[in-house]
Amino acid sequence: MLETGTTAPDFTLTSDDGKQVSLGDFHGKKVVVYFYPKANTPGCTKQACAVRDAYANIDAQGAVVIGISPDEPAALVRFREKYDLPFILLSDPDHNVAEAYGAWGEEKMRGKTYMGIIRSHFGVDEEGKLVEVDLKVKPETTADLALRLIEL
Repeated sequence: MLETGTTAPDFTLTSDDGKQVSLGDFHGKKVVVYFYPKANTPGCTKQACAVRDAYANIDAQGAVVIGISPDEPAALVRFREKYDLPFILLSDPDHNVAEAYGAWGEEKMRGKTYMGIIRSHFGVDEEGKLVEVDLKVKPETTADLALRLIEL
């Protein structure tokens, strides 16, 4: 499990616009990395819209928000357009990045156990170190955690 003070695992994933985006692209900025299970589902929509609504404050402080899910880029395009999401959405279909962050694991829903994304939030400082590690967050708390990060 990742701990605060350690270097955030770097990654390169495809964004909804088809570009390759790496965590290292944002060295020198605070970065919010959050993992969500599936675009256009109720919890993930609530999470993304809460971040969208707080985004002006986050962006004004020069911070970056990256949402990561196993969805294919085409699904991310629809999600972005439907909810007017102003931040970066990345596709992790093989869940390799989620695994590196500890955001992939056993989940339970309606009495069934399965492997999937654990809704999580990570704060990365300007030097690439983890300053926040929050696993199993509620959808509406990601925006609050992001706002807290920019105050650190």
